Amino acid sequence: MRVAITGCNGQLGMSLVSLLSRHADVTPLSHSEIEITDLESVDSRLDECRPDIVINTAAYNAVDRAEEELQAAFGVNAAGPMLLSRYCQSRGVTLVHVSTDYVFSGYDRSATSSPKTRATPYEEEDCPDPPCVYALSKYAGEQLVRKNCERHFVVRTCGLYGHAAVIRDDRGNFVETMLRLGQQRDEIGVVNDQLCTPSFVDDVAEAVAELIKTQKYGTYHVTNSGETTWHGFATEIFRLTNMNVTVNPITTVEFGAAATRPVYSVLDGHRLAEATGKELPHWSDALARYLALRSELKN
Repeated sequence: MRVAITGCNGQLGMSLVSLLSRHADVTPLSHSEIEITDLESVDSRLDECRPDIVINTAAYNAVDRAEEELQAAFGVNAAGPMLLSRYCQSRGVTLVHVSTDYVFSGYDRSATSSPKTRATPYEEEDCPDPPCVYALSKYAGEQLVRKNCERHFVVRTCGLYGHAAVIRDDRGNFVETMLRLGQQRDEIGVVNDQLCTPSFVDDVAEAVAELIKTQKYGTYHVTNSGETTWHGFATEIFRLTNMNVTVNPITTVEFGAAATRPVYSVLDGHRLAEATGKELPHWSDALARYLALRSELKN
């Protein structure tokens, strides 16, 4: 099996390359090696590696900047997936496209004229209502993949964190940001009114690897299990690392981000379990494993 992975230098991309390379012929494709928004680049580069499966983890993830950079966001998150899906359809290739929990706002808009916060995990069939430009661009990408490629997997996930951030020594995920701030401050404020499921990329990658074996195409929710707020996640990070940091709960309004975030974006993973026979571990277990492996990498 030949697999091409776009966005290979990202957290999920790196994990997928490492995992799938054990059993498949994997071609990692960074932004410098393929421009997914350019038709000629897509066709020529993918024709060189002749993949059976393309996994698209490339994305415009600057959620707040997307409010001003609409063209860039829709270029990478919508036009890129469209070109990839057309390529895959024309050559009988399977496409795995990674999307986001942000396609849901967290509000039950059908209940009353005054929307209520949702309280049950979203299933794949639930109707998206993207709350910001980034979310709109990702939802557009999903729709274009479904329209243009029969053999597709749309994989929605949430709050990804992985060891690529440790290896590169950058600030690329929430866990690393909290650990850095915890070394600088005795007290921090973290949003406590957004419920979601932060997910370890190694677990997500393993689920994707199982999913592509099934040929049960469609949309899947792939996250760790359980739910928490970013405040709850930060509190557990500091507990597991024995860092004496006071984590104060703040509201989304107090945080003051430019883009609207979902107030509730927990995803139901039953369809993945039915297709693969496997469920992803609880988010707290995933975090503990991430931190243990992080310590090994640091040493």
